[in-house]
Amino acid sequence: MPGNPTVTELLRPLVDVTDRGVHDGDDFVSWRDHVGAAARLASALRARLDPDKPPHVGVLLGNTPFFSTVLVAAGLSGIVPVGLNPTRRGAALARDVAHADCQLVLTDGADALDGSTVGVDVVDVESPQWAAELARHGDAPVTFADLHPDDLYMLIFTSGTSGEPKAVRVTHEKVAFPGRMLADRFGLGTTDVFYLSMPLFHSNAVMAGWAVAVAAGGSIALRRKFSASRFIPDVRRYGATYANYVGKPLSYVLATPEQPDDADNPLRFLYGNEGAPRDVVRFGKRFGVIVVDGFGSTEGGVAIARTPDTPDGSLGPLTDEVDIVDVDTGEPCPPGTVGELINPTGPGWFRGYYRDEGAEAQRMAGGVYHSGDLAYRDEHGYAYFAGRLGDWMRVDGENLGTAPIERILLRHPDVVETAVYPIPDPAVGDQVMAAMVLVDGAEFDANAFASFLAEQSDLGPKQWPKFVRVSTALPRTATFKVLKRVLSAEGTDCSDAVHPIRR
Repeated sequence: MPGNPTVTELLRPLVDVTDRGVHDGDDFVSWRDHVGAAARLASALRARLDPDKPPHVGVLLGNTPFFSTVLVAAGLSGIVPVGLNPTRRGAALARDVAHADCQLVLTDGADALDGSTVGVDVVDVESPQWAAELARHGDAPVTFADLHPDDLYMLIFTSGTSGEPKAVRVTHEKVAFPGRMLADRFGLGTTDVFYLSMPLFHSNAVMAGWAVAVAAGGSIALRRKFSASRFIPDVRRYGATYANYVGKPLSYVLATPEQPDDADNPLRFLYGNEGAPRDVVRFGKRFGVIVVDGFGSTEGGVAIARTPDTPDGSLGPLTDEVDIVDVDTGEPCPPGTVGELINPTGPGWFRGYYRDEGAEAQRMAGGVYHSGDLAYRDEHGYAYFAGRLGDWMRVDGENLGTAPIERILLRHPDVVETAVYPIPDPAVGDQVMAAMVLVDGAEFDANAFASFLAEQSDLGPKQWPKFVRVSTALPRTATFKVLKRVLSAEGTDCSDAVHPIRR
């Protein structure tokens, strides 16, 4: 497909397809009927929307066929879905709805929502009233609006792990281009089935899941909410050959009991980001699948791809569009020194924030894209993630990133997942603290763990955790990002067992 495509162009070939479509449990709808339903939905929404206001529609849904219908309707009509985070409630949710100029919110009954709470009409799409309203648009034809690659397709909020979520402007090309690119990269086509269990209000599921299926012309298999125990059974049930992930799902699936037939499944490719390097390797071996872990964000200003010769634990090689610079001076960091990942050439795929000029200007300060992510390079130019800018720890006068420490702690065979974060030092600066989830049945021994740490030759003395919190689960966003600010605020005063670790 020449040039940058639109979602509209990706949808055109699916209009008359009857042998492929969307699976949901035991239900199946062909692409032809799915696109037809989207045309009726677009017509019904247009009848409700004020044409003098932005055509923004809040979407508070699980991974259901209706959510996919909304995404198709956006491609047909130019209506802009606004992905709303189901973990946000009350004033926080009302803030997101108002900030994104939503004219109404679509929900599905599983999440009770009062319109007076968010200040706009709320539509329960599973209600008889809505079914009747859609029926009045039963003769709506399938038409394609004249949309362009830089037209707004969707608003997707950032995770809000370090403050109020920002609404990222997601254009047609930001969805269609990675969809086509990943379909081509993995040789995916009409015979493939794409398993989507990551939340569709988030960029990973839209760009690395839904759009890839649409571009390939294959079928989609939906799970309303991710389940580690159902992941492989679902893959087998639907014959899924491709799946996407973000964050910790790899570790959750790996924590399920091993079975002798784990590798007997149709999955060929698993693509995502933020998987622990250890888990990427283990998952591929255990389930017989090619796992490709990329690096990027909803904003899209910086992206790093692993190459076949990328060392274990590395994000991949730095390029002309990715550099690591000193946070204070902006000068390139020498090997081994932690700095911020930037795009020195400009915004990359970043198309700005909706109604947030201050945050946008900060992101593009000095004419370069600031990712807010920390990393360091080795002597060969490969980058290693070191945490978020907000994860900086100042220990004994030295700035430390959290990710290198987390990678070391994950070497322990009993550690399923971990988060490293700062707590105040009684004198000055920070102390290093770690929260950990252990494998079932494991008991934490502080002395044995200290011995393990002492054996790690790449753990510096200032990186040594002063306290370890043993938890059954870590606080997370709906997209599996750890809420480190919650852990830092609780410190050692928490309901979990906290162990001092002495050197």
